[in-house]
Amino acid sequence: MEATGTKTASATATATPPFEIPSVQEATDRIRDLNERIIESSKSAGLATLDAYEKALKSLVGFEEKVASASQVEWISALASTHAKFIADVSKSYTEAARDLLK
Repeated sequence: MEATGTKTASATATATPPFEIPSVQEATDRIRDLNERIIESSKSAGLATLDAYEKALKSLVGFEEKVASASQVEWISALASTHAKFIADVSKSYTEAARDLLK
């Protein structure tokens, strides 16, 4: 009576397929692939951020150049122009170095 009405623990265990454990090499390959995708995504995001930063600095430099040319006072014009050139030169060097690191 007991054998027909209920399943035993051993019958339940054999009814389900065994759980497959991936080999160490398969797990290592998956982790390596995931890391490579994360690195590529990070590089893409870094380059996009760098492009936005460079665009904002160019806008700032353009504004300073307009201020320099519109000023009636010679030393203010020279100072604004020099500062704009300094920002342009430094930002160019910085963004080029950052791009080299991201490649």
